[in-house]
Amino acid sequence: MMKDNLSNDSDVVIMGGAGHVGLPLGIALARSGLRTVLYDTNKESLATILSGKTPTMEPGAEPVLQEVLADGLLGGSTDAEVISRTATVIVVIGTPIDEHLNPDPWVVRRAIEEVAHHLRDGQLLVLRSTVFPGSTRLIEQLLEDCGLSIEVAFCPERIAEGKAMTEIYELPQIVAGRTDSALKRASDIFGRLTDMIVPLSPEEAELAKLFTNTWRYIKFATANQLYMIANNYGLDYERIRQGLTEGYARAEDLPGAGFTAGPCLFKDTMQLAAFNDNNFTLGHAAMTVNEGLPLYVVSRIERKMELNGKTVGILGMAFKGESDDIRSSLSYKLKRILRYRSKAVLTSDPFVTVDPELVPIEQVLAESDLIVIGAPHLEYAAVEARQPVIDIWNLRRNGVQI
Repeated sequence: MMKDNLSNDSDVVIMGGAGHVGLPLGIALARSGLRTVLYDTNKESLATILSGKTPTMEPGAEPVLQEVLADGLLGGSTDAEVISRTATVIVVIGTPIDEHLNPDPWVVRRAIEEVAHHLRDGQLLVLRSTVFPGSTRLIEQLLEDCGLSIEVAFCPERIAEGKAMTEIYELPQIVAGRTDSALKRASDIFGRLTDMIVPLSPEEAELAKLFTNTWRYIKFATANQLYMIANNYGLDYERIRQGLTEGYARAEDLPGAGFTAGPCLFKDTMQLAAFNDNNFTLGHAAMTVNEGLPLYVVSRIERKMELNGKTVGILGMAFKGESDDIRSSLSYKLKRILRYRSKAVLTSDPFVTVDPELVPIEQVLAESDLIVIGAPHLEYAAVEARQPVIDIWNLRRNGVQI
């Protein structure tokens, strides 16, 4: 079992500290002067972190990681006993949805139950990841049932993956607690990172987090639906979008088209729908549009060429550009559809390291009859291809019409 490399009590322990959310937060808190421990069951990721390298892409994180390790302000451990030797426990374990799109609000509770015997009176427990509405009260009740006097706060993370080391300092931080003391203690921690603290009740904060991601998901669905309409009539959505936003501030936030999923937006929209007894017509419509875009793209391709007998290459398997994260990536949905419709599918990604089926981009370009850009990694903008390239992102500045 990996022991922490901090000999004395710490200020903060982050449960799930080796992941996409926990690690940037841990680095930032350590940089602020708090003695911070990353508690995680992933030994490989922790070993990588303690060697001074980040296990996933997060621009700007690695130099600061090495700095706080050298200063002795950041440690890591797979031993839950470190939880008993800290003033504050921050939980970054989120709420997943199952194959039926139902959230499992008990995941966070079970994780805390497993370490409850390490918790002690007087600590502050902070929920950081997205939770199903009512989870803060559920955890408060759990701790009370365990006979523990621990204050609970919900301080949702709203940072875009890949921008953590800037946005963690630039974005306002919502802080929610049932008591003035919980609010103050949590505000004191996050106030070390940002001056913009927004106090809410736990229930308000839980919905604020879901509303944030749901709004973005619906906005992207609007763009994708408009893209389909323009494309169906032989018009280029990107030319229309650029024309209508030119000098017109009220429309400047209209996004371009593209695959919209990832680890948060789709999941949180479905959580909000479940919370409202599945009475969320707008959210479900957005899900239909966004999740249907890969099939729409394939159907449009089939109007122009016979895919049977052809090899299709997909460039970019991450859920978004300049990322190595494949969680909920619609590039994989596109791959499944194309495997059924075409002879073969070749995939490549310069950042993804966890997919053994990936091949070099040179092989994709050499052996494919058609290329589809799945994730808009910047390097694809300059790729020279002899075959047709489907680029709904307009990464190559040739329009998005199929």
